[in-house]
Amino acid sequence: MIKEQTKIEAKDISIEVINERHCFNNFKSSEQELINFLVEDALENQKLKLSITFLWFYLGEIVSYITLLSDRITLDGELQQFFKGKDILYRSLPALKIGRLCVDEKFQKRGLGRLMIIFAIEKAKEIAMDKAGCRFITVEPKEPSVGFYTKLNFKPIKTKNEQHTFYLDVLRL
Repeated sequence: MIKEQTKIEAKDISIEVINERHCFNNFKSSEQELINFLVEDALENQKLKLSITFLWFYLGEIVSYITLLSDRITLDGELQQFFKGKDILYRSLPALKIGRLCVDEKFQKRGLGRLMIIFAIEKAKEIAMDKAGCRFITVEPKEPSVGFYTKLNFKPIKTKNEQHTFYLDVLRL
């Protein structure tokens, strides 16, 4: 019988914004694209003010990361009708996008992904409180991750380029 690993709690995590002193030699993922982004692009994108990457540490080791950036939801179809019914007649609404989310393979299935979604929700609420409008969180997950996001109440929006965007309405939480 395989022993289930203990869930990691938020109180045991420290979070830092990526910088030059971070080393990723021990961070592993089966998704090489996510490793490449972390090592090659995350810091540069941050310097260019395109996104911010938050590194998550557990017992001094980098165990996951989440990259956030600005986005918008273009209102079409059902979503447009829903907001029209609330006298919101804009063509698009502001969002915070999860650009990347990755958990080191040694730490998967321990609750980190869910904690990072909660973190993103808190960031969206913080922005909306007194910095700028931010109604939604968006993500464009790869197929294997769709179930993870739908379990956390993200809803799909089919975009014109056939890529699926999922959204979470921060006001409805």
